[in-house]
Amino acid sequence: MKVSYREALREALREALAQDPRVFLMGEDVGRYGGTYAVSKGLLDEFGPDRIRDTPLSELGFVGAGVGAALGGMRPIVEVMTINFSLLALDQIVNSAALLRHMSGGQCAVPLVIRMVTGAGRQLAAQHSHSLENWYAHIPGIRVLAPATVADARGMLAPALADPDPVIIFEHAQLYNLEDALPVERVWRACDISRAAVRRTGTQASLITYGGCLPKAMQAADELAATGIDVEVIDLRVLRPLDLDTIAASVRRTHRVVVVDEGWKTGSLAGEIVARIAEDCLYDLDAPPRRVCSAEVPIPYARHMEAAALPQVAQIVAAVKEMLNV
Repeated sequence: MKVSYREALREALREALAQDPRVFLMGEDVGRYGGTYAVSKGLLDEFGPDRIRDTPLSELGFVGAGVGAALGGMRPIVEVMTINFSLLALDQIVNSAALLRHMSGGQCAVPLVIRMVTGAGRQLAAQHSHSLENWYAHIPGIRVLAPATVADARGMLAPALADPDPVIIFEHAQLYNLEDALPVERVWRACDISRAAVRRTGTQASLITYGGCLPKAMQAADELAATGIDVEVIDLRVLRPLDLDTIAASVRRTHRVVVVDEGWKTGSLAGEIVARIAEDCLYDLDAPPRRVCSAEVPIPYARHMEAAALPQVAQIVAAVKEMLNV
């Protein structure tokens, strides 16, 4: 039976809450409303208000409370409604949570999980639609995850809660209705939050992406295959620390690479990946790497302008064909 990305996240939360009394969920509207994206729907009735805690509209306050609870031995899961609003809590995340285990010489762990919605495509305009994952992937002391499949949505929470450092999980809003069959239990329980995943093998070019751009990359790969072009698709899954071995191995197989990133090209994660490839695999490349990123504008509200600002399948296909001179 198929389940949605949303349902997979909810089941992961339910399992964590049931198995460990130290786990609780907190955030704006996670209780009676069931979460802005309905991920926590029903959990308040099942676990009660001490475990499913609605918070005031203060990201700085409730993320800070999560940091304190983690230091005190709890296993908090903090939901931030959208990545744009997380900027209000940057001090707690960057200057406190990310640093405390290092600054204490390992005496203080911060086993905090922060779930954030990211990405555009829903006509919610600039203040609710940006992709700032790379801002967090820049910070040592944080593990940054971007589940792009139903199985990863189901399987990443448990190992994230076991990590002594804070973990940020980015859930792209366009993925919540994605449906797929979950693999057998032992597979998703073994979800590796340190490695990228090869979603499709190929020989002529590597498409490297993550999060909400993975379905676009897979569709582009299908369209290219219909024209006789065989591409590999790498789902980064883990944005910090990057799995450079998997990236390099793919580039050495295909000798061409396109990085697809919903962030802006300037200062992007795509730029970091291209730089690492240039450092480690320059002489394996048969063509300069390409980047397909969002236009350098605040994400527009109008549907046609929003679509024009975001990476699309046609752009990915065109980038591959340009490298191959076809």
